[in-house]
Amino acid sequence: QVQVEESGGGLVQAGGSLRLSCVASGRTFSRYATGWFRQGPGKEREFVAHISWSGGSTKYADSVKGRVTIARGDAENTVYLQMNSLKPEDTAVYYCAADRWRRATIKPTEYDYWGKGNQVDVSA
Repeated sequence: QVQVEESGGGLVQAGGSLRLSCVASGRTFSRYATGWFRQGPGKEREFVAHISWSGGSTKYADSVKGRVTIARGDAENTVYLQMNSLKPEDTAVYYCAADRWRRATIKPTEYDYWGKGNQVDVSA
C-alpha cells in the first residue's frame, strides 16, 4: 500500500510559478510510475504530466508543455511538479497518483494510489 500526499499549492498571479510536491509513504515510491492530474471547477479530471518509475521518461499534456516540468527528487519517495508562466486556466485541484504497473498512461482510471489533492489558484 502507498499513501500519497501533495503540497505546495496556493494563490499566485498569472505569470508566476509554483512547485508542487508529492510525497509517498509505504512501499518504495520509486518503483511506481507517477502522474499529476488536475480538476478545474466544473471540469473532469485531466492529465497534466507523467514520469516513469526510473525518471528517464516524461510526458506532458499539450496545455502545459513548455511551462511544466515533472521530476523525481533526490529522496526516492518524492516527485515534483514545477509550474511556470501560470495562467488563470491552470486553476484547479492538483492530484498526484501512482501506478504500480509502471505504465506510461494518461488515464486516471489506470492509477492505483491517489492523494487528496492540493488547490492551485491563479489570478488574472
